[in-house]
Amino acid sequence: MINNLPVQTVQHGDLTIEGYSRAAVQTYWRVPELKVGFDLGAQPWSFMGTPTWFVSHAHMDHLIALPIYVARRRMMKMDPPTIYLPEHIVEPMRRILRLLSRLDRGRLPCELAPVSPGDEIELSRELVATASETRHSVPSVGYVIWERRRKLKPELQGLSGNEIRDLRLSGNEVTNETRIPQVAYLGDSTPEGLDLCPAMYEAKVLIMELTFVAPRHRKERIHKFGHMHVDDVVERRDRFANELIIASHFSTRYHSSQVRHHVQQALPDMLDGRLHLWI
Repeated sequence: MINNLPVQTVQHGDLTIEGYSRAAVQTYWRVPELKVGFDLGAQPWSFMGTPTWFVSHAHMDHLIALPIYVARRRMMKMDPPTIYLPEHIVEPMRRILRLLSRLDRGRLPCELAPVSPGDEIELSRELVATASETRHSVPSVGYVIWERRRKLKPELQGLSGNEIRDLRLSGNEVTNETRIPQVAYLGDSTPEGLDLCPAMYEAKVLIMELTFVAPRHRKERIHKFGHMHVDDVVERRDRFANELIIASHFSTRYHSSQVRHHVQQALPDMLDGRLHLWI
């Protein structure tokens, strides 16, 4: 295995979260069990097998490795990947891929699929993704991956298997769908990106940006550039129902020890131990 980029890993229940994020450097995440990844600011060799990616916005530290990822899969004779991007990015990225293909003299086969806030994306019988509005310095979206479960309608609980089958074959819906948010990915955003999507606060795992943490950095100015401050988390601490909250994308102004110090000063209990600093 070629370990050519930093990757951190945390296991939470039946989910593995892998990746790395540093503001203005590179951001990339994946959840192997769900076969999805978020953002392509770089592409660890070990991530190449993940077939579906969700891109939050067009800043290069979140997008620049898209051609490398596609080229590697072609080289390894893997199926073309599917990459979901904010709608306005799709055509410019197609043009970029055509130009790179001409320079490289190699095909770059992939499906670039546009998404807008409110869209739903069928991933499998059990999984669906939704896109939500976020607030950054360029148009951006966040994503939630939901587990879908179907349960027999309460009014049909006493029926036999044959009776339920007959109802289904006659065109009647016999189950109700329940959705459970598994992983939420904020991308780069002001805290409005959380507030506009309640599922961000409810997902089992939330991956969020926390670019600024020092008291000297005023959150009002930070919001102007589409980012969050640790004080935004403090103000919303009672809303986080997540089992695990991964804070990442810290500014390069900070050393990792400074990040840890400032966050622990603001949140001594680390949100009841649920807050994990990706540093």
